[in-house]
Amino acid sequence: MNEKETKKISKFLSLVLRHKPEKIGITLDAQGWTSIEGIIEASNLKLDLEKIVEVVKLNNKQRFSISEDGERIRANQGHSVDVDLELNACAPPEKLFHGTAIRFIDSILKTGLASKNRNHVHLSADVETAAAVGRRHGKLVMLEINAALMNDEGHAFFLSENGVWLCKHVPPSFINQIESS
Repeated sequence: MNEKETKKISKFLSLVLRHKPEKIGITLDAQGWTSIEGIIEASNLKLDLEKIVEVVKLNNKQRFSISEDGERIRANQGHSVDVDLELNACAPPEKLFHGTAIRFIDSILKTGLASKNRNHVHLSADVETAAAVGRRHGKLVMLEINAALMNDEGHAFFLSENGVWLCKHVPPSFINQIESS
């Protein structure tokens, strides 16, 4: 499978597993799982189990998981549909990072980071990952989040299966702009 096909399948899986399962007539269970066979049958792409497994394994962000029995698939985070990933709250590192575009910084510094149409705000444990995400949206601004203090003050953090830190909202008082490029 070439890179173009891999990317196309990954984007398709992100769409139907995170945002619009109804687009191809599938349903997600309460934890976000759906049948791989159902996706294959409902898709207008030339999909098979081998291609889906390859996309899951090759995805550098590890966006998807396949169930232990190999029959179901789900997105690890980033949902705008209501799912319970069954993540337990856990203590984050002292600092977490978020990359964003400069056009959003005034609003973020006033109201904080909001999940908007997604279930959680996504944070990274390292600057490099956060920067890569932020650059996709325009001129980069890096934010440092005082996660330990947030946690101490009762804000819940969750660690997704692929290492993305999740929370519902980051109030502006926990945000420090650390660099722009």
